[in-house]
Amino acid sequence: MILSIEIQILDKIKKARRGTLYFPESFLSFGNAKAISKALERLTKNGELTRVATGMYVRPENDPVIGMVTPGIEEIAKAIAKRDKARIVPTGIYALNRLGLSTQVPLNVVYLTDGAARKIKIGKRSITFKKSTPKNVSAIGELSRLAIQALRTIGKDKVTSTEIEKILFVLKNEKPAHLLHDIRLAPEWIRVILQPLIPQ
Repeated sequence: MILSIEIQILDKIKKARRGTLYFPESFLSFGNAKAISKALERLTKNGELTRVATGMYVRPENDPVIGMVTPGIEEIAKAIAKRDKARIVPTGIYALNRLGLSTQVPLNVVYLTDGAARKIKIGKRSITFKKSTPKNVSAIGELSRLAIQALRTIGKDKVTSTEIEKILFVLKNEKPAHLLHDIRLAPEWIRVILQPLIPQ
């Protein structure tokens, strides 16, 4: 029985691209939770899968130069959000880093979410999902939602003209419809900063 489930899981993961993330729930059609858990454990032991966090697996990519490549924090967070049917928005230092406003790479990346609050360990790093209001996770632009959270992190009275210039420059690459949608959701002081990007 276990062997049969292993073969089915292996067949499924080999048909997908390397680097795809999986949860035990990804294989529920193959058997019960306990049997799936055992099969995943065996596939991890024999090297077919790598466990990136509790209850999360990947068939890693192999780079000829750097070796095994596993998914990054962003990919993992998005996979969890997709599984949970939740919305997430990067915050804090991570948002600043993604926009090129900080060279600091945080060990603990914090996302606002309308899903469950939780903390997930990934090696020496972690992802924290912090429960927030629907409005705070309603931004749809990849860049504009980062910009809003970056400005929130810096603070109303601390943001510099250089930081504003950088943010406005980056946001020129945002889809206009997404930008307009997200500006409307932002606090008043951030809307004032982003005003120059609104078509007159």
